Amino acid sequence: MTYDKRRYEPFAVAVDLAVFTVREGVLEVVLVERGEEPHRGRLALPGGFLRPRESAAEAARRELAEETGVAGGFRLEEVGAYSEPDRDPRMRVVSLAHTALVPRLPEPRAGTDAARALRLPYAEAGPLAFDHDRILADAHRHVGALLETTPAATAFCPPAFTLGELRRVYEAVWGTVLDPANFRRKVLGTPGFTVPAPGPARLTGGRGKPAALYHAGPATRLHPPLTHPEGPRS
Repeated sequence: MTYDKRRYEPFAVAVDLAVFTVREGVLEVVLVERGEEPHRGRLALPGGFLRPRESAAEAARRELAEETGVAGGFRLEEVGAYSEPDRDPRMRVVSLAHTALVPRLPEPRAGTDAARALRLPYAEAGPLAFDHDRILADAHRHVGALLETTPAATAFCPPAFTLGELRRVYEAVWGTVLDPANFRRKVLGTPGFTVPAPGPARLTGGRGKPAALYHAGPATRLHPPLTHPEGPRS
């Protein structure tokens, strides 16, 4: 009965989204060019403010669809809360950041207050507006950890793939070159990660023998994890 909400300064809650895909061996992220102040004309992560009667997850999906035309069909994961007092010049804004690693991501299309929507290689995606460089880096670590503990990388390969094709997905997301023999040993030593595909091996263009083909296995978690060569990402 003693609580008085008027004693507290109001602030806004927003969502920001770092949505990644892998195309032709390159990790890409969806960005928008801001069409309004602050930071008009600068690149930023898609996002916006929560409405009074929606959850953060609902707002994230709505804002992504409104600003980029990318909608549905994939799981968004929380990255963290960003609450520095001066992160937005308009007012106090707390952002709840989300990320996703999405196969077959459609070409983004600008909408609402975004002047342009595009995909850029992760390595070229900065500097961004607000504190979005920090959010993007944190989201990158999150999706890197996702590949350590889940078979998500197989979604970016053909239905029947070589271990070399799978390795290149990891290299794109992790931003490092992996030893082929060590990678093969770890993948084949992880129960349910991959299963042999029937049919002949595939010529891969090198001088070696044709490469064996695999399908995604039944595992939903990798035990043991397929850790980054420099150690776990999170």
